Amino acid sequence: MSQVKLSLQNALLTLEQLQQTPSRQDGITEEQEDHLRQLGCHLIQHAGILLKLPQVAMATGQILFQRFFYQASLRKFAVRDISMGSVFLAAKVEECPIRFLDLTNVFDHLIKKFHRLPLDPMPAYQQTFYTLKDATVVAEMQILKKLSFNVHVQTPYAIMINYLKVLELMDHPIIPQLAWSYLNDGLRTSIYICYQPPTIACSVIWLAARKENVALPTSPAWWEVLDAKLEDIENIAGHITSLYHRPLPILTLPFTIEQVEPYLRGELNMNVSNGTSAVASDGAAATAALPSSTKGTRVSRFS
Repeated sequence: MSQVKLSLQNALLTLEQLQQTPSRQDGITEEQEDHLRQLGCHLIQHAGILLKLPQVAMATGQILFQRFFYQASLRKFAVRDISMGSVFLAAKVEECPIRFLDLTNVFDHLIKKFHRLPLDPMPAYQQTFYTLKDATVVAEMQILKKLSFNVHVQTPYAIMINYLKVLELMDHPIIPQLAWSYLNDGLRTSIYICYQPPTIACSVIWLAARKENVALPTSPAWWEVLDAKLEDIENIAGHITSLYHRPLPILTLPFTIEQVEPYLRGELNMNVSNGTSAVASDGAAATAALPSSTKGTRVSRFS
């Protein structure tokens, strides 16, 4: 009988899982998969902001979304549906539940906005609402099934704040907010399913300090004291900064499963004049800001 081990650490991918994803095996290119993953995370982040969810819930939703598509193919599950299911499930996990009506209204609004369609309110309790509600319920169950009900997510926000205090950077006018933004931006990459939160926290501090030309201790190296490796820190930083050099063509990407096949054949046409929506500038893609109360002592609420 195989052993089952319980751990409070995040489940991480193996190299084989990272390279041979179900989507890649289904004929989706690496670039297409990357765009669709970013689209889902983009939807989740913006939906969370409109729903006034805490950043930890938005982060949990994006990590669950990323995990799901290392167990399932983007050819078989719609980005819109799994995004809604991820937000709905994450809100439960982080104990800030939301109503179906609010969730469906927000996603309907976002998709219209991204496609530059008229922002007419979705009629309450009519067919569109029930279609989106059913899609959310099915998506939530699929996420739980594919992840074997392992929805534990540890985020690096509180860890980063504690590290900033140790390094006496918490009162710096720019670094705390910049590092927080890097954490948010990194959710659109694979770093949260390849590295543990303490290493990610070290990386965003390292990246923010380099950008602001702030020298940190090197004898001994501060990251070694915090049990992180420089190679991992640099790899994470590379993934985050790569986002700012690759525009995300939101208006040309498929939201529903019916749009996936035309998209893969290069035939999807949203009838819009401008097909590119670039990712926000360096460190600013996620609009959720560093809570002002993080300068106090109660930082566990942000983890």
